[in-house]
Amino acid sequence: MARDSSDETVIAYKTLLAGILDNRPSGTRQRLATALGKHRSFVTQVTSPTYDTPLPARHLPTIFRVCHFSPAEQERFLAAYQAAHPGRLPDVGGGEKLRPLTLMAPDFGDEKKNRQFDDAITELVQKMASLVSGEQ
Repeated sequence: MARDSSDETVIAYKTLLAGILDNRPSGTRQRLATALGKHRSFVTQVTSPTYDTPLPARHLPTIFRVCHFSPAEQERFLAAYQAAHPGRLPDVGGGEKLRPLTLMAPDFGDEKKNRQFDDAITELVQKMASLVSGEQ
């Protein structure tokens, strides 16, 4: 059975992502699963070109942060992702360059609480970026 062009574009960005993940330290996929609040099998499904499961756009900032994408890697990946899913990039990171920012945050000893805290910080940063750029 032949793949359609949308399958090929998904394979393209997943191939880029898989290559980046392969060049990261051991345990990166597990750290990514934890940061996303998902099982490692979910990470495998959304990052492997052999699976048809698309990568949800809302997870891109977390993937960029956990996998330490360089600006060039991020640019290549976003171009491929945009080709596969036109108009679905998140507001922060879609049209602007992202830069890493490392914070020391409390560890609540609970993955769900840690994820909620991290998500709240991410939302705050996105809102602040919108205010500064004038996109209220």
